[in-house]
Amino acid sequence: MSAPSNPAAFDELIHAPVRLRICASLAPVAWAEFAQLRDALGVADSVLSKHLKQLVDARYAYIERFTKGGRSHVRVALTVDGRKAYVGHVAALRAMLEVDS
Repeated sequence: MSAPSNPAAFDELIHAPVRLRICASLAPVAWAEFAQLRDALGVADSVLSKHLKQLVDARYAYIERFTKGGRSHVRVALTVDGRKAYVGHVAALRAMLEVDS
């Protein structure tokens, strides 16, 4: 039997500012189009691609390419593991900020 996992877990991969913002943008939605995400974050395509690759390699996110109206689109979503890691990371950050009264 495995020990219960602590939901609060600092994650170095997610903690990088752009990746943290990517996860925060994806957490409340099922998916987001690449262009939407790029514009919301105010980063270049290459910057977003680099950070998404790291999240995909860690199996925290996945990318789906599709055609709609004759145009190519790319959409991005967090995986179940990615959502768990993000929620755990946010919980760890909140725990760090707690101050005893």
